[in-house]
Amino acid sequence: MTLHAPYDPGNIFAQILRGTLPCIPVYEDDVALAFMDVFPQADGHVLVIPKQVEARTILDMPETHLGPYMQQVQTVARAVEKGLTPDGLVLTQFNGAPAGQTVFHLHVHIIPRWSDVPLGRHGDGKMATPDQLEPFASRIRAALA
Repeated sequence: MTLHAPYDPGNIFAQILRGTLPCIPVYEDDVALAFMDVFPQADGHVLVIPKQVEARTILDMPETHLGPYMQQVQTVARAVEKGLTPDGLVLTQFNGAPAGQTVFHLHVHIIPRWSDVPLGRHGDGKMATPDQLEPFASRIRAALA
């Protein structure tokens, strides 16, 4: 998909925001929703999406919304670090299909990394079950409290 296409309100993240598709949330406010990636590259892989905007990529994000959104990305990243105590964190964000974007609603991946655990491939893993994701979500939520 081209970098400059119109926003598709039927994308999976828009459906999650409308409540028509489920997710395992870890954080939500008026600015952002953070939830577990169902195709995790590592245990505890979280996605943070902006609310109240139709931005396909960071290039589409209104400047007035970008700062508050990135603050919430940082809040969730800190909770992932506190709750899961990884050796490192990867924060990544793709813009356009050639860059690796597969869902065309702006989102940031927060991926915990442990020195001795290889990173899975983006968009190429096995779908995790809610039972597999919930223990990590609980630890991240507890770190936010």
